[in-house]
Amino acid sequence: MPLHPVDTSPHSPTSGHRRASALAAASVSAVLLLTACTSESATETAPASAPAPESFTEGLEAPWSIAFHGEVALVSERDSGRVLEIADDGTAREVAVIDGVSARGEGGLLGLAVHEDQLFTYITAADENRVERRDIRGEPGDLSLGLPTTVIDGIPAAGNHNGGRLGFGPDGMLYITTGDAGDRDAAQDLDALAGKILRLTPEGEVPDDNPFDGSPVYSYGHRNPQGIAWDADGAMYASEFGQDTWDELNVIEPGGNYGWPEAEGIAGDDDYIDPVQQWAPDSASPSGIAVTGSDIVIANLRGERLRLVPLDDLSRSTEQYVGEFGRLRDIVVGEGGTFWMLTANTDGRGSPAQGDDRILRLGRD
Repeated sequence: MPLHPVDTSPHSPTSGHRRASALAAASVSAVLLLTACTSESATETAPASAPAPESFTEGLEAPWSIAFHGEVALVSERDSGRVLEIADDGTAREVAVIDGVSARGEGGLLGLAVHEDQLFTYITAADENRVERRDIRGEPGDLSLGLPTTVIDGIPAAGNHNGGRLGFGPDGMLYITTGDAGDRDAAQDLDALAGKILRLTPEGEVPDDNPFDGSPVYSYGHRNPQGIAWDADGAMYASEFGQDTWDELNVIEPGGNYGWPEAEGIAGDDDYIDPVQQWAPDSASPSGIAVTGSDIVIANLRGERLRLVPLDDLSRSTEQYVGEFGRLRDIVVGEGGTFWMLTANTDGRGSPAQGDDRILRLGRD
């Protein structure tokens, strides 16, 4: 399947990087889009005949993030601090309990990322958020973790607005989302780590080409960014929780100011970068995101739906599985283009069904 062209407006930077996972996922995106409505409206709900995901793993407790070590899926549990290894038959095995996790409210063991046989974890500790890395040891079915090394600490923590997503960009750098931790003004303060997207080397150093000299800050003016992903040309996208009016999908520019707390949603103010799409929180609360060959795919919590935004028209979207599986926390693309979706019905804000929480899979060959 050919890739759709990327939006080339001033708010959509591109580069020559390519991502194999995006290419592999193009066929899965096509399966979803075959069932999506098309009309002149900005958002359409797909009919009930959308392909049914497979309930692959069940009985998880407040899971938050999925990351892949080779073909092995690793899952974080927010409140227990556990990292789980998912076997080929869907069985979950405890790899480790991360020391120092102080779970409260929206904080705990949050984002995971894997880079060169190391697991990166974003944790809420007693008085801060921090990112650590550990060697991944052993073989599938018997994985373990080495001792922690701190990548960055001193990120403000609170009962909510902790951010917490980790991702490695096509440039090999580590990107970290941080919330404002209840301090709205910190989002506009370039000396504060709260309300930002940060960019570091895997070792925790500030790259020489960061937009602010000597600073890990990559973009700012964020309230609570939740998902990050890149398309095949290197453009970066982020989902973000708004307050009461608008949740957002943003195209991230280095050094960009996204407006919070002065702006929520599309403000039309030249001082800030507007989101390319916004939604009322009761139909959204966008969390983890993934990019396929043709779409940005967004897991939604309060909105209890999967949303697809076409890369060739970032102002439109279609919706899948509205209300079918409850809250959706994360979505990633696994081997062969399979979507892995993580529910979040046991996090204190959902209504757990039998088997929750679970991993749902779609598009398995």
